[in-house]
Amino acid sequence: MNKLLTIAILLLVFGCKTPEARRPVSVKTGSFIDASIERNKKLNANEKAFIENLMKQQEIDYIASENGFWYYYNNKIEIDTLKTPSFGDIVNYNYNVKNLNGSVIYSREVIKTQTYAMDKQELFTGLREGLKLMKTGETVTFLFPSQKAYGYYGDDNKIGRNTPLICEVTVNSIAQNQTN
Repeated sequence: MNKLLTIAILLLVFGCKTPEARRPVSVKTGSFIDASIERNKKLNANEKAFIENLMKQQEIDYIASENGFWYYYNNKIEIDTLKTPSFGDIVNYNYNVKNLNGSVIYSREVIKTQTYAMDKQELFTGLREGLKLMKTGETVTFLFPSQKAYGYYGDDNKIGRNTPLICEVTVNSIAQNQTN
């Protein structure tokens, strides 16, 4: 009986060992992320250089946006009583989309007149930020690098991945949100 008790105690002591964490089979590093960051930096630098060269060739004084795109007013409204849209305002506008070579991707006729609830609906980043700069009756031409346009994925139709865009936008009306 003594031997059985000794064996039972030994089994309990060695059998109730706390579990140890298993080590991963392969150790991943941040090399993929680092490579992706470098690839994006090069892409952005190349696009910026191309856009800056395009602006020099056109001899138009573009305005550099704080949001990472460039624009100029085709038609600027100087009246101070007109407001730019704010959160929830309904913006009625028309626009076209071109690549940096000037070839039309989507015409105004294809896109048709759009209505957008400011910051409440999906819209590509550059256009959303660009509309915030505009008043009723203004027409602005924007140069959007790909990360401000449709980015890595494109629009799954005519706009490919990493495609910078030129958009000419006209704001027809801005209906102020009643809660603003």
